[in-house]
Amino acid sequence: MEEGFEKQGNDRDDIFSKSVRAGKRTYFFDVKSTKGNDFYLTITESKKRFGEDGKFFYEKHKLFLYKEDFEKFLEGLNESIEHIKANSPAIEPRAEHSSENNSFSDVNFEDLDK
Repeated sequence: MEEGFEKQGNDRDDIFSKSVRAGKRTYFFDVKSTKGNDFYLTITESKKRFGEDGKFFYEKHKLFLYKEDFEKFLEGLNESIEHIKANSPAIEPRAEHSSENNSFSDVNFEDLDK
């Protein structure tokens, strides 16, 4: 997990940013301000995709969360997470992508013809 940072300078709209890499996705949590100096949160999911031409692009989905909705949002999120933890089958944690974590089975191609 990466540390968040406060933005400084003349950019009034951007107050704080935090990015979290999670597998093939990156989540951005950005605190911004309105013209009236009221804060809100944007949550952006970014995922690297490849087009038909072979070039990559980033697919992004963004949520805007305003402070009057924080409590209800957190209640719904926490209830959903607790339901998943209580009712889903156990899974192994995702390993970071590296050659050390890859395991391969021995495959005998002669066995495939049978």
